[in-house]
Amino acid sequence: MPVDLQIGVADHLERTVSVQKFARVWIPDPEEVWKSAELLKDYKPGDKVLLLHLEEGEDLEYRLDPKTKELPHLRNPDILVGENDLTALSYLHEPAVLHNLRVRFIDSKLIYTYCGIVLVAINPYEQLPIYGEDIINAYSGQNMGDMDPHIFAVAEEAYKQMARDERNQSIIVSGESGAGKTVSAKYAMRYFATVSGSASEANVEEKVLASNPIMESIGNAKTTRNDNSSRFGKYIEIGFDKRHRIIGANMRTYLLEKSRVVFQAEEERNYHIFYQLCASANLPEFKMLRLGNANNFHYTKQGGSPVIEGIDDAKEMAHTRQACTLLGISESYQMGIFRILAGILHLGNVGFTSRDSDSCTIPPKHEPLSIFCDLMGVGYEEMCHWLCHRKLATATETYIKPISKLQATNARDALAKHIYAKLFNWIVDHVNQALHSAVKQHSFIGVLDIYGFETFEINSFEQFCINYANEKLQQQFNLHVFKLEQEEYMKEQIPWTLIDFYDNQPCINLIESKLGILDLLDEECKMPKGTDDTWAQKLYNTHLNKCALFEKPRLSNKAFIIQHFADKVEYQCEGFLEKNKDTVFEEQIKVLKSSKFKMLPELFQDDEKAISPTSATSSGRTPLTRTPAKPTKGRPGQMAKEHKKTVGHQFRNSLHLLMETLNATTPHYVRCIKPNDFKFPFTFDEKRAVQQLRACGVLETIRISAAGFPSRWTYQEFFSRYRVLMKQKDVLSDRKQTCKNVLEKLISDKDKYQFGKTKIFFRAGQVAYLEKLRADKLRAACIRIQKTIRGWLLRKKYLRMRKAAITVQRYVRGYQARCYAKFLRRTKAATIIQKYWRMYVVHRKYKIKRAATVVLQSYLRGYLARNRYRKIRCEHKAVIIQKWVRGWLARIYYKRSMHAIIYLQCCFRRMMAKRELKKLKIEARSVERYKKLHIGMENKIMQLQRKVDEQNKDYKCLMEKLTNLEGIYNSETEKLRSDLERLQLSEEEAKVATGRVLSLQEEVAKLRKDLEQTRSEKKSIEERADRYKQETEEVVSILKEENTLLKQEKETLNHLIVEQAKEMTETMEKKLVEETKQLELDLNDERLRYQNLLNEFSRLEERYDDLKEEMTLMVNVPKPGHKRTDSTHSSNESEYTFSSEMAETEDIPLRTEEPSEKKVPLDMSLFLKLQKRVTELEQEKQVMQDELDRKEEQVLRSKAKEEERPQIRGAELEYESLKRQELESENKKLKNELNELRKALSEKSAPEVTAPGAPAYRVLMEQLTSVSEELDVRKEEVLILRSQLVSQKEAIQPKNTMTDSTVLLEDVQKMKDKGEIAQAYIGLKETNRLLESQLQSQKRSHENEAEALRGEIQSLKEENNRQQQLLAQNLQLPPEARIEASLQHEITRLTNENLYFGELYADDPKKYQLYRISLYQRMIDLMEQLEKQDKTVRKLKKQLKVFAKKIGELEVGQMENISPGQIIDEPIRPVNIPRKEKDFQGMLEYKKEDEQKLVKNLILELKPRGVAVNLIPGLPAYILFMCVRHADYLNDDQKVRSLLTSTINSIKKVLKKRGDDFEAVSFWLSNTCRFLHCLKQYSGEEGFMKHNTPRQNEHCLTNFDLAEYRQVLSDLAIQIYQQLVRVLENILQPMIVSGMLEHETIQGVSGVKPTGLRKRTSSIADEGTYTLDSILRQLNSFHSVMCQHGMDPELIKQVVKQMFYIVGAITLNNLLLRKDMCSWSKGMQIRYNVSQLEEWLRDKNLMNSGAKETLEPLIQAAQLLQVKKKTDDDAEAICSMCNALTTAQIVKVLNLYTPVNEFEERVSVSFIRTIQMRLRDRKDAPQLLMDAKHIFPVTFPFNPSSLALETIQIPASLGLGFISRV
Repeated sequence: MPVDLQIGVADHLERTVSVQKFARVWIPDPEEVWKSAELLKDYKPGDKVLLLHLEEGEDLEYRLDPKTKELPHLRNPDILVGENDLTALSYLHEPAVLHNLRVRFIDSKLIYTYCGIVLVAINPYEQLPIYGEDIINAYSGQNMGDMDPHIFAVAEEAYKQMARDERNQSIIVSGESGAGKTVSAKYAMRYFATVSGSASEANVEEKVLASNPIMESIGNAKTTRNDNSSRFGKYIEIGFDKRHRIIGANMRTYLLEKSRVVFQAEEERNYHIFYQLCASANLPEFKMLRLGNANNFHYTKQGGSPVIEGIDDAKEMAHTRQACTLLGISESYQMGIFRILAGILHLGNVGFTSRDSDSCTIPPKHEPLSIFCDLMGVGYEEMCHWLCHRKLATATETYIKPISKLQATNARDALAKHIYAKLFNWIVDHVNQALHSAVKQHSFIGVLDIYGFETFEINSFEQFCINYANEKLQQQFNLHVFKLEQEEYMKEQIPWTLIDFYDNQPCINLIESKLGILDLLDEECKMPKGTDDTWAQKLYNTHLNKCALFEKPRLSNKAFIIQHFADKVEYQCEGFLEKNKDTVFEEQIKVLKSSKFKMLPELFQDDEKAISPTSATSSGRTPLTRTPAKPTKGRPGQMAKEHKKTVGHQFRNSLHLLMETLNATTPHYVRCIKPNDFKFPFTFDEKRAVQQLRACGVLETIRISAAGFPSRWTYQEFFSRYRVLMKQKDVLSDRKQTCKNVLEKLISDKDKYQFGKTKIFFRAGQVAYLEKLRADKLRAACIRIQKTIRGWLLRKKYLRMRKAAITVQRYVRGYQARCYAKFLRRTKAATIIQKYWRMYVVHRKYKIKRAATVVLQSYLRGYLARNRYRKIRCEHKAVIIQKWVRGWLARIYYKRSMHAIIYLQCCFRRMMAKRELKKLKIEARSVERYKKLHIGMENKIMQLQRKVDEQNKDYKCLMEKLTNLEGIYNSETEKLRSDLERLQLSEEEAKVATGRVLSLQEEVAKLRKDLEQTRSEKKSIEERADRYKQETEEVVSILKEENTLLKQEKETLNHLIVEQAKEMTETMEKKLVEETKQLELDLNDERLRYQNLLNEFSRLEERYDDLKEEMTLMVNVPKPGHKRTDSTHSSNESEYTFSSEMAETEDIPLRTEEPSEKKVPLDMSLFLKLQKRVTELEQEKQVMQDELDRKEEQVLRSKAKEEERPQIRGAELEYESLKRQELESENKKLKNELNELRKALSEKSAPEVTAPGAPAYRVLMEQLTSVSEELDVRKEEVLILRSQLVSQKEAIQPKNTMTDSTVLLEDVQKMKDKGEIAQAYIGLKETNRLLESQLQSQKRSHENEAEALRGEIQSLKEENNRQQQLLAQNLQLPPEARIEASLQHEITRLTNENLYFGELYADDPKKYQLYRISLYQRMIDLMEQLEKQDKTVRKLKKQLKVFAKKIGELEVGQMENISPGQIIDEPIRPVNIPRKEKDFQGMLEYKKEDEQKLVKNLILELKPRGVAVNLIPGLPAYILFMCVRHADYLNDDQKVRSLLTSTINSIKKVLKKRGDDFEAVSFWLSNTCRFLHCLKQYSGEEGFMKHNTPRQNEHCLTNFDLAEYRQVLSDLAIQIYQQLVRVLENILQPMIVSGMLEHETIQGVSGVKPTGLRKRTSSIADEGTYTLDSILRQLNSFHSVMCQHGMDPELIKQVVKQMFYIVGAITLNNLLLRKDMCSWSKGMQIRYNVSQLEEWLRDKNLMNSGAKETLEPLIQAAQLLQVKKKTDDDAEAICSMCNALTTAQIVKVLNLYTPVNEFEERVSVSFIRTIQMRLRDRKDAPQLLMDAKHIFPVTFPFNPSSLALETIQIPASLGLGFISRV
């Protein structure tokens, strides 16, 4: 076992006690290095064998070492496996470290792990999405222990310490070739470039990153271990200024592997740049280089692997050239570089021919050499000569000596290496010049990318230097670790015990001390005949058996072995001297210096300088040497001495300089590990990993930590974790004392722990012991809980069983009872059945007997009855005969008696008549009788005379009638004659027709014959038709069958069509919904893009302002003619002025007159581009909206039809009401006409009334004739009133659509055509019919109405007098006041009249409605009149201005001619005529010169808090708008433009000054929105006016359209909103992680796991830490401030949504980057915290703001931590549940899931793969983190104000006394 892993005796004793049955241990294994096993038997001291059970299921007897009796290493508890920091492990040893790294790398896919101060990085050989800008932002500003291990965390720690401690930093990246050193260093530099930014516009950070492709192309190559291996060391210093921004960089390179230029091993390549050149040989500019395939050149084909899989050398060449251009290397220099590189390739193809053993030659006109000379610009003959010869100089003579072929080949290769090295240095110099900054460097961070410890089968001079450098770095690392441990112990004031750690100073002395290996090597190089063998002998003689670290191989005399800190390495001496000398023939260099190619001599200029161009750095340090000998200027002897410096000597000096630099900085270590030699992704080779862990010092760090107190806990964390081990009485108020008391009880050996000031220090294994006690306690508690629960469950089960048994018994007993009852019932039923059956039998016998008896009786009784019937019938017939005989006899008797009586009566009556006749005859003979008779006759005669006269009259009438009848008869006779003539003519025609009839009869006979023929033919045809019919019926039957089939097919097709239509409808609806969503997303994207443009525009503005300030500071000399302006004016001036094009053209004379005061204008081109873009976006938005409306109309067409019906019904109701109103008005008019008729009737007597010429008759006829005319007039009035009512209704109910108005207009047209005429006619008929009855009723009410009319006439007279007085007063007022006064009086009059008529018509609402309609008509007339007057006033004002200007010019001319005395005599001020106070019209007037004062008091110096608390919200916006209104009222466009421009610029200035104050930003966002709403509300546009009151509509702007300014204000509001979001993000960001993740809102749920050296932020709520309550308080503060400022509710919802998105995104991002937070208990904490946030939303009524939806990814992540993660069903549930998380986020959470307690289980790798397989088809973003900087696009919905402008009062505290109300 390695020495550095041995532990002390105390640790051994501890393991002796701990190794009991079931203990898990690690045992060595030749394949897996370490294997896990479980002890099957307790260990007892003295046992030599341990009985173990391996994880594979095998049992093993493990024998202990009899010498050391070392027990196996104990395994850590499962909850400690996979920790971020290896020092957090309780047992610190090699197998624990190896196992922890393997679990993190294989299972969790985590490549970074802390080991104390070291970051261990394992190369995954796969691109991982953990280096994006979002990851950089997540690590920026975080503490190193708070986040998961990452290269960004190390870079952030270095950057933070540089800024905090003002000390330079270094990041040392080391590891084997292929371990990922270069990539790690590159990511560290990218982090610095992203976080810090550059201090100038030169984009230094881009140049620093651009140096990487260049250095990789010329310094990296493919090796067997790495496709992009760095073959040189580099140390990059990134310089920062005082504000910690990048200002420049400097690169130091050393020990370039020059031998790779001329030789490559198998499967390796030369430097990338050569292959990039060959791949780009076809480019036109490279034709002159005469390159080709890489296999055509000796220097690029030796490795046999010219192509790297997945790498396109041509593209890489383009990247290299692009980087050169970015760093300022011109195209000419680039082509020069490529010429030199191509020349090196052609030089390698130069061949030599041997003349003899000591000389050689080059073939004549050798093409490779010719191309080389052409490219280098040297002579062919001269170069050919010196490649085959060399010059030897002695003290007296100089000789030219030929060289052998081998020597010539070596000289050629040396020349190629030397040229490449010089070119490499030249490129590095130019890169440093490009990265050099003129600004003084304040501090720097160095990134050292150095090769790690190397050992191969054949190790030469390069490996020796590399391992020597690693020895020095390991010594520095050990001292630094030891120093940190000592500082920690001293800081905590615990006893310091000297820790023995490995010191590699003896190995360093062996290499670099006097007579060391390097010293002997340099000495041997100076010897004339020194060789590698003689040097090896000197090494053996000097160090063998004298130094324990130096050994000699057994089978070789040309090698030596050095015991390094990592391993033993055998070095081959062959080639050491040659590589150390690095000799190049001077004559060849001189030939190159004489080149015509200008760039080539530049490469060798530094041979004449003591220091290279890059040696003088900004910090004044000397750079590391990169090339061999560099002589200094001076004496020749000194130059020669300088030439004699060897490579080893230079490397030692440069290494010393490097160590000085590192010792002067604070180092940070990154150790890169190569997991396997085959470059397989996420494959872990334990053997290779252990070798590298031992070599890079990670295990040494572990050993140092384990020797002291590796486990460290704060008192609060210890109390929180091990509270379960304490009793209630042990808990004191002092946490420190409580922990001391508990530890004294738990751990008896006080040497196992130490109490510091803030921490408790534990030795190795003690945390595992405490964890075991804690687990045992929790297990006992779990057992007790399980016991209780199981008892409760069994008791519950017993009670259920008992209850079930009782229930079963009850049902069984019931069943038995029911069975017995059933038996009894059956017995009783049987008895009853028997009874009834017996009764039935007896009854049946009785019925038979009874039936027989009845039959006998019936027959007997029938016989008797028939006999009686015959007797009765005979008697009845005899009676009838008697009746008829007796009747006949009685009638005969009656007739005889009646005849006798009549005869007697006739005789008596005859006798009496004879007696009367005698009396009459006697009377007739007397005179008086005749007289009486004559008197009666006279009367009769007279009557008859009259009758005769009447008959005569009748006769005359009859004669007249007869005459008429005769006339009629004559006319009739004439008619009859004419008819007779016509009949005669017709008779003649009839005769003719008779002849025709005869001919026709003949034809008929013929036709009959034809008919008979036709009938016969018909029969034949019918027969054929029958046959055809039969055939047709058959065909029809067939067709019917086919038709039936077709119908069935049709039905099926119809069914399919219906289904398809349904599917298509559903598809179209889904498509419509999707397109709608897509359109909404596109609209939001466009809105977001536009707002991002605004954000970029504002950033450019700020940048422009900063540059302007810097220019102002730099230019101290004022310009000639500059005048100092007023302080108030200068403070209010903006850096730029916003104005429209018209304003710019009008302001040109002003600007030319005052150039000194002219400010830099706004970049109008950019602004116009933005406006054009806005217009395009609006047009696209409108097109999208139209498309959306069209598709919605298609879907909602049926609904629209249903909705039209109630609208039509409403229109009909309104039509009926209008018709009723019209009839009521007609009725009223007719009543008035009846009154006039009544008056006319009362003037004349009754008999004359009905005469045709009477007045009443005339009045009636006039009224009847005027009714039709009045009807037409009323029709027009009804139409007018209808339009008024419709417009009024639209104003009250804005939701009515154009469909309503269309329907109503159609109804009105119908009424005009039909309804009105018919209704009027019917009303007229009813009026005429009821005229007489109405006269009587009107007569009774006439007196009352007349009295009322007299009172009304009197009131009208009084009103008329009052109006005349008011008119007289108004004539005395000025025109403006006259208009206002007249309007006020008219309004007062209408109000009084309205009140009067309201009372008058209170009982009759219809009349009151008619009155209101007429009132509206009058108001409309007044409005039209007012508009005409306003136009007239504006015209007069313009004329007045012209006249005033002319008068002013005349006055100026007159003033020149007036003496001073005359001027004094005239009054200076005009006399003010007092007038009455007029009403406030919602305008504010100010003077032009007071504009800056207004802006200063209202914007620049306004305190938002005082305004928000004491005044109405949005008061500054209202005041500014009222000022704009007055300027609009005056028609002063300059004033409007100036005020709006000053307002916008002042708001920007305030926000720039107080941009970090949330209250100020919120205040001006609210006021800007209110100002914008006011400009919309009072713009005069119908869409905005419909929300106003009539009074507010009177306040609309009349002269100017400020739509463009509304757009500018909207853009300003967007910028303020984005600034508000940034402010609240800066305020919330420090709280979120602590409050949402780290703080334990539910105490005791999540325990604190052991931590390592990188202490994380405590989750305990100490004083000063943020909690969830802090976040809620801050949210309440934000909400209350926004509400106080009167911000729109919709805007508040958007702000809250953005805040919740920030909270969710930052919380989720930190959760994804922190393994310690991914546990079940933390998921519960997160869900509880989210529920508190939701409760806050409910309290504020903001649940519909969309804020809750932004937390959905965080909620799902918390649920993912809590759900089961075992079976396939669990995987399916997770996939369906986590729809808001991406696949990468789900897999990341599952990989990071870490149990806090032993009872939790880890997520298996197979389960994670199952999740990945199920989610492989999901299309989501590949990014891991959410974009926390994302800002949702903001909208400003129109929110009109109900506040009347005339009611606003301006408080005196604002200092606006110079403003007057208008």
